[in-house]
Amino acid sequence: MKILLIEDEVKLAEYLRKGLGEAGYVVDVAHNGVDGLHLALEGEHNLLVLDAMLPGIDGFSLLTAFRKSRQTPVLMLTARVSVEDRVLGLQTGADDYLVKPFAFSELNARIQVLLRRTYGARDAAEPTQLRLADLELDLVRRKASRGGQRLELTAKEFLLLTLFLRRKGEVLSRTELAEQVWDMHFDSETNVVEVAIRRLRSKVDKPFDTVLLHTIRGMGYIMEERNG
Repeated sequence: MKILLIEDEVKLAEYLRKGLGEAGYVVDVAHNGVDGLHLALEGEHNLLVLDAMLPGIDGFSLLTAFRKSRQTPVLMLTARVSVEDRVLGLQTGADDYLVKPFAFSELNARIQVLLRRTYGARDAAEPTQLRLADLELDLVRRKASRGGQRLELTAKEFLLLTLFLRRKGEVLSRTELAEQVWDMHFDSETNVVEVAIRRLRSKVDKPFDTVLLHTIRGMGYIMEERNG
């Protein structure tokens, strides 16, 4: 999936570009409304992430012009918190609205919802027990086991494993893991994610024959059963 990010705050744009790239998206970036509108109309994107306050052409005007010919889903970002501004964004043609400051994990979740709504995906009820191969997780009793053997996990390790099992087969980036599990923004100097992954592997994978938690170089981690 290809995303166009139109955001004039360079540091925020780079943070989002990195996070979305690690989440598996191809990301184009524009830092003003003029360049953003040109890329939006000329490029082929699956979704636009559009800041409301932009130099050159503001986000609302850009969206109005864009909607004359394109129906690509648009998620608007803004520091404005008034109901009137949110209503204006939606009436102008935005599909969703996110107020700054926001967590990357929420942005990522909203993007996934918009893409599922537009391009389709299967829905599933939220289970209370999660399973992959011989690894089992009971969310009600907060117990984990593998091959019938109880796993002694810390609270953070249990939360981390829950996230992996809920999204088994998906690559989860360091950015998303840091926000979802530790409620912290990604910091390249912090190795909390790597340390936690190493400890989780020592309990979930190391004592057993089959490895379930894998590293995807340059992208993140994935939990899946691999044959051979």
